[in-house]
Amino acid sequence: MSASNFGDYQLGVYMQGMMGITPELPLDVKELEAQAREKLDPRAYWYVAGGGGEEDTVSENRAAFHRWRIVPRMLCNVKERDHRVSILGADMKAPLMLAPVGVQEIVHPEAELAVARAAASVDIPLMLSTLASNPLEAVAEASGKNTRWFQLYWPGDDEVTKSLVKRAEAAGYSAIVVTLDTRLMGWRNHDLQEAYLPFLQGQGLANYFSDPAFRAALEETPEDNPQAAIGRWAEIYADTSQTWDNLKLIQDSTSLPILVKGILHPEDAAKAKAMGIHGIVVSNHGGRQLGGSISALDALPAIVDTVGADYPVMLDSGIRHGEDIVKALALGAKAVLLGRPYVWGLTLQGEDGVRTVIQRILAEYDLCMALSGFRTPAELNPDVLVRI
Repeated sequence: MSASNFGDYQLGVYMQGMMGITPELPLDVKELEAQAREKLDPRAYWYVAGGGGEEDTVSENRAAFHRWRIVPRMLCNVKERDHRVSILGADMKAPLMLAPVGVQEIVHPEAELAVARAAASVDIPLMLSTLASNPLEAVAEASGKNTRWFQLYWPGDDEVTKSLVKRAEAAGYSAIVVTLDTRLMGWRNHDLQEAYLPFLQGQGLANYFSDPAFRAALEETPEDNPQAAIGRWAEIYADTSQTWDNLKLIQDSTSLPILVKGILHPEDAAKAKAMGIHGIVVSNHGGRQLGGSISALDALPAIVDTVGADYPVMLDSGIRHGEDIVKALALGAKAVLLGRPYVWGLTLQGEDGVRTVIQRILAEYDLCMALSGFRTPAELNPDVLVRI
């Protein structure tokens, strides 16, 4: 990979304007979401956009970014920027990954396959949800040689857990990301008002229905008796009795690096590091789980202080703009995960929409770095920011 000035993307937009061509997708993220909302079934829209409880955690994720302000420096040589980072053996051209988003078939028929192709086309890593609409092997094929990590919703069936992990390793996923904050589903008013849970309709369960260990426990195949298979999934989706000690099962099942996602407390971060977990994702699930939760960004500095600057810490929840990436990196994150915006791109234009959203946020991030006086992520530190 070579250094890239992603901000050159905007020059292409202006040059097309000379020919009377303007962008089809809105550049404003709120307008992008608004157009996606118009296109989607309201149930599907709220499943993606909604949050837990009063939905204040969703808004707090954004408010936290607004409280931190960048203090730019002038007359710095920023002609060539180099945004490359390496995390757990993954060489990334920018500190950005696509977050795991489940059941994407409710917004676009190609779902994760379109997302995987888009991510590969711009060399941005993908984190695939267990609750995908396509089997992990099919998504791996669509990804080609692009870096991909597998996000694990930790089942309450050890054999299924081990099988999913081994399948991911065999399919070329290079890390396992265990989500810890969704062992119960949060109270989501919009979904409950419509009594809408797509998994109970068999959507988003491709990894289970294709899994040998899952299928072995069924009297009939998912194809012959889908309702029984759905019922079995509901039984084993999660186990609320699991503790930190139980993570050893996953550690013993793979040679891949393991991260845990959903960490917001420094003591939990310290536990993860102490037991040999290779990295953490600071996240409140985009506000979808616990209403009244601390924002992910507010949790970040204390966690980085606890585990140390060299320990891989990533940030998820609330990323909407390029400056958000700069702020997260300045506060100690090694990279960030982008979620809902690329889903809106998928909704409106499939693979092309996802690619466009990625290119735009990279361009905005690159320009923010240059305008702030910085060339590389390593130059960023808390002194770049002030809190208001």
